[in-house]
Formats: sequence, structure tokens, C-alpha cells
Amino acid sequence: MSTQARRGNTRQRIQDVALELFSEQGYDKTSLREIAEKLEVTKAALYYHFKTKEDIVIGLFQDLGRPIDELIAWADEQPRTLETKQELIRRYSESLRSAERLFRFMQENQAAVRDLSIGEHFKSRMLTLFELLREPDSELTDQVRCITALFSMHAGMFAMQNLEGDPEEKRKAILEVATELVTAANPPNRRPARPDSAQTASP
Repeated sequence: MSTQARRGNTRQRIQDVALELFSEQGYDKTSLREIAEKLEVTKAALYYHFKTKEDIVIGLFQDLGRPIDELIAWADEQPRTLETKQELIRRYSESLRSAERLFRFMQENQAAVRDLSIGEHFKSRMLTLFELLREPDSELTDQVRCITALFSMHAGMFAMQNLEGDPEEKRKAILEVATELVTAANPPNRRPARPDSAQTASP
């Protein structure tokens, strides 16, 4: 294994252990020393990758945000049709597969997340996804359906933990509900909005 690969593996281990401790004990009650002890490494080895706890959380959100940013870039280039919005929700569901523990951390450490820079970045991404799902002239109830579709996917990961069943079947059930909300918010008789570049004034 190359030095770069080993470093990447150590960085991932630090993030995994830190997220575990943040979720169990709380962000504020977890120290870098505890993270290092759990990893059985020195604080100096930990500092090589992350200088602060916030650096660790920022790294986690960057990993989560990368596929979401790619999804937003993809959706920006697509026509604003119902099919595009349904596909957007499906792809967002896929991007959340490996983010359950991170959302658990956010849910259980809301005060800390608000104080960290990543809180605003995550909020910005959610608002962008919302804008891609809704129509500019849509009724308020349809806008509520679009934002609820997104957050039902987050909340569903926690609500479904106590229900019996296969995890993949649970994920599909959450996706089905979110898709139904987006579909209801975008009736088939509504004309899709054209991309901004195509919205030129008629002569």
C-alpha cells in the first residue's frame, strides 16, 4: 500500500472513530485525546491529519457534500420535468446511504452544528435542492411537499430504526414516500420551467 493510501486510510479511521464518539457522548463532551486513545495513536499522529474537532467534522461534511454537489450540478443541466425531479430524489437517496451516522450526529448535536461553519454549508445545499424540486410559481402547499420530501428522507433514517424489517426495504419505503410528495407537488398538466438561458423575451 502506498504512503498516500495509508494516510488516506488513517484519516478515514479518525473520522469514523470521532463520529462514533461524537454520536455516543456528544460533540462538546468528546476530546481529541479521547479520539486518539480510542484509535490507539498519539495526539501528534492525530494532529498530522486534523488540528481540531471542527476540522474532523468539516472533513466529514465535505465527504458527504461531494456527491450532493455533483447531484446539484447534474440537475442544473436537466430540464425541469417531473421525471428529472423524481430522479433527483432517487439519486439523493443513494447519496445518503453512507451518511446515516453523520445525520445521527447532526440530530443529536444540533446546538454544536449551528455553531460550526458546516451548518450553513449544509443548509445552503438543502435550499438548492429545494429550489430544484419546486416550481417558481407553485402553490405554498406544493412547496411544503418539496421541502418535506427532502427532510422526510433524513427523518426517516431515524424513525425507521425502531421498526422491524430489512434496511434496504426501509430505504425503498422512505424513497417511495418522498417520490410521492414530489410527484404530488408537480402535477402532469403543469408546464415545466425552461432553463434560465432559454427564458428569453419574445420580440
